[in-house]
Amino acid sequence: MPASLTEDILILAKTYPIPSAKYAETSCVAGINAKGEMRRLYPIPFRLMDDEQQFKKWQWVNARVFKSNTDHRPESYKVYVDTVQQGSSISTAQNWLLRREWINRIPVDSQNQKSMYLVKPYRIDSLQITPESKPDWDDDEIEKLMQGQNQTELFQESPKTIRQLRKLPYEFHYNYTIETPTGLVQQRHKIADWEAGAFYWNCVKAYGSKWEKPFRQKLEEEFSSKDLMFLIGNLHRFQHRWIIGSLIYPPKITQPSLF
Repeated sequence: MPASLTEDILILAKTYPIPSAKYAETSCVAGINAKGEMRRLYPIPFRLMDDEQQFKKWQWVNARVFKSNTDHRPESYKVYVDTVQQGSSISTAQNWLLRREWINRIPVDSQNQKSMYLVKPYRIDSLQITPESKPDWDDDEIEKLMQGQNQTELFQESPKTIRQLRKLPYEFHYNYTIETPTGLVQQRHKIADWEAGAFYWNCVKAYGSKWEKPFRQKLEEEFSSKDLMFLIGNLHRFQHRWIIGSLIYPPKITQPSLF
């Protein structure tokens, strides 16, 4: 058994859950520890965890973790789910002052074999919304998800009823431009942030078939007016592919005029 350690980790990313053969469903979770080291944590069967363990973005957690021996990305750690304990949350007060202290510690490029880093777009060119070729789970995925109720017995003394995970019927991508030493470069990445997926369902609930307008208004217009950043990471099996694991959107800070 690999040596483990107990860490305080500030949660920065929670991706929309996907079916898992072993854990019914899992979410990719990422954060930064008290030393400023990035952590990718798994398995996180988030909705199956006890309510007192279900943390939010920008919340500290304490957990026992160990370096994965099957995932050689430097930030990837496995977590003992039953050791996860919630800590304090960092507020948005004073234009995200305390949050910015930690944002400033996140790596900002993919050099030095980093598999997770921060991107600050020069501009958002468009939000691309693409229907899923299979908008519903297939039989194999449903079978994995049906394990969910039984899986709660692994994490809780009193299993709770888990609503079956809904598949997002669309994929969302940002087409955006970044500044580089050689000029402006266009990028395109899938948005996997759970927050964006939850917002889609909220828009459907509130606006029905007219959900797209308010969805775009927030992700295109409102976020473009923010100091928008992406925490992106690559996939374990396809490490050339990168996704946006977290949308980070503090308000823009305007510099006071000298005159």
